[in-house]
Amino acid sequence: MGLFGFGDKKGAEAAPRPMAAATLSDGTSVQIAEVVDCIGDSCPRPQLMTKKAIGKVEPGEVVEVLVDNPSSVEALPPMCDEINATHLETVKGDRSWHVYIRKD
Repeated sequence: MGLFGFGDKKGAEAAPRPMAAATLSDGTSVQIAEVVDCIGDSCPRPQLMTKKAIGKVEPGEVVEVLVDNPSSVEALPPMCDEINATHLETVKGDRSWHVYIRKD
């Protein structure tokens, strides 16, 4: 058993994480397979974390990237071609942007 009772979970299966959903400006609803929280991070960390997340999801699945750095918001859509993905939309929230990217 590990520290504070959180220990080795041999034999225990991880419960599947429920997927969140987002509605894009055109009314399309997408299921979020992975959320990348880069609040407070500056370039190149959001790009690197996005690339890693896209590598983990299946084709057709959507990654939501949360950023509060304007230069990261501008850098994410152009990099989609090189990571075999499509930029769906960027939505401005109260204190951050939500960038939706689908793996091709």
